[in-house]
Amino acid sequence: MNLLDRHIFKGVLATAMAAVALFAFVLAAGNVIRDLLGPLLSGQLPILSFARLVLLLIPFVISYALPLGMLTGVLLTLGRLSSDSEVTAMRAAGLSLPRIARPALLLAFLGVLLALRVNFESMPWARVQYHRELAVAIRANPLSYLRPKTFIREFPGYVVYVGSMGSGSKDGTDVKDFWLWQIDGERRVVRFVRAESGHVEYDEATNEFIVTLANARVDEHDRKALDDFTQPLRVNTFGQVDPVHLSLSKYFGSQSVHQKLQWMTYSELLAERDRVAGETVAPGGERQHARNVMKVSLTIQDKINMALAVFSFAFVGVPLGIKVSRRETSANLGVAVLLALTYYFLIVVVGWLDQHPEYRPDLLLWAPNLIFLSIGAWLLVRLDRAS
Repeated sequence: MNLLDRHIFKGVLATAMAAVALFAFVLAAGNVIRDLLGPLLSGQLPILSFARLVLLLIPFVISYALPLGMLTGVLLTLGRLSSDSEVTAMRAAGLSLPRIARPALLLAFLGVLLALRVNFESMPWARVQYHRELAVAIRANPLSYLRPKTFIREFPGYVVYVGSMGSGSKDGTDVKDFWLWQIDGERRVVRFVRAESGHVEYDEATNEFIVTLANARVDEHDRKALDDFTQPLRVNTFGQVDPVHLSLSKYFGSQSVHQKLQWMTYSELLAERDRVAGETVAPGGERQHARNVMKVSLTIQDKINMALAVFSFAFVGVPLGIKVSRRETSANLGVAVLLALTYYFLIVVVGWLDQHPEYRPDLLLWAPNLIFLSIGAWLLVRLDRAS
């Protein structure tokens, strides 16, 4: 690698690393705000556990930030070189555009190898550890979720308010002035319970609170006419009502099969594919069996294509960076985000076909990368001939 190659290579590398860090921070911040910030501020997560969980998010966000960062690095570096007429000087020295782009494409190839490692090894391990450690931190003090004088929305299908709590223990505590709103999928209240007192126990086996209420008033709406306010409420007063189960599945799992597949390493995915393919198929279950096999194949191909996107993005970014010839970071970031959104939209469209294995969505997943590589090759050849 000569001096010119090192100059381009270092420029793309430095810019790409900064861009990857930026996109990783943005993606990680969204996850932190959604899942960790609330438990941290309410005292449910110790600061050390919070810091470790944030670190475990890095491999997950890196798998998405790498393609974006590489594209941004290529656009910014080659755009700057073109704007400063350095590309023109290289062309005058007899270098073709593919030769000028070689260091950037070499870096992109190395990025593909890194992305494969992250997608198939680092990210699955980190995701499993993340959810495991989050569950351990929550189990250490589950009753901290019941915060007095606070509207609590962590429980699916319920909003809870507790006036006061006894000291209690890890397994249970007494509560006073307990309010509970049961809501439907459209966030409409179908049942309201207010009790003078009650007792809350935590069931570690099912990861849920079991709330036994005493001296309770229950208001129920007609579930067939929730928006009809002319219908009278059914109001009842009970000495004790049936226990209410408040699930913490938001933090402990109940993940879908596709999500669990995403957390598997390459060897685990191959073993899972063989296991699913070797299952005995009941009469009439052939279609569902084919879908199950396809889900595993889609996960493998998706991880491979996400890694290949690092090279595809860089390849299409080379002619775009040279042709646009601008220094503005914000403009190049905008181009990078727009191209990435187009790519991810195509990936999502193909993913919708996971229930139709006859269309071979595992092969169609290669289409976005092939499209980007074709566009990049066409632009590069056209620009090389024009100049």
